[in-house]
Amino acid sequence: MTRPADLQALIRLATERFGRLDVLVSNAGVGPISPLDDLRTGEWDQMVDVNLKGVLHGIAAALPVFRAQGGGQFVTVASTAAFGVVPSMAVYAATKHAVRALCEGLRQEAGERIRVTTVSPGFVDTEFAGASSNPAVRETIERRRDEIAIPAAAIARAIAFAIEQPADVDVNEIVVRPTAQA
Repeated sequence: MTRPADLQALIRLATERFGRLDVLVSNAGVGPISPLDDLRTGEWDQMVDVNLKGVLHGIAAALPVFRAQGGGQFVTVASTAAFGVVPSMAVYAATKHAVRALCEGLRQEAGERIRVTTVSPGFVDTEFAGASSNPAVRETIERRRDEIAIPAAAIARAIAFAIEQPADVDVNEIVVRPTAQA
């Protein structure tokens, strides 16, 4: 996601192998969350590079293909952090807010043949918490995950739902979270 040439090569491989590109799912993301006072600027850069710039690189690689073939669908995985900020997640939430805004702008510019879907998961049973270099934050996130997280398959089903719709139906946003998540 951080190297535009790699995404260009992936899109080229897919179109050569299958004759077209129907969907690009941008699901890469990192979350080494910590309080701003930790001043982990390298981790901030990493979140911006992967979470935001990676989505931009995917758009740059796939949009010309979608335009040339007269259609396609972008599915971007954001986060419920795109809707609110909590302590220790300011930079992560900022990247996810930006991704949500970017996808809405893309949707408005895409025209009637390119669909744009943003999927915002809440607590999912993944290794997300392990990315935090702050032990207290990591422990809090792991504990909450263990209490309420939903399986990753729930997010896959949401993505499949959006993709399965007829070409003239654009599911723009889906929020998927545990019922126990506030």
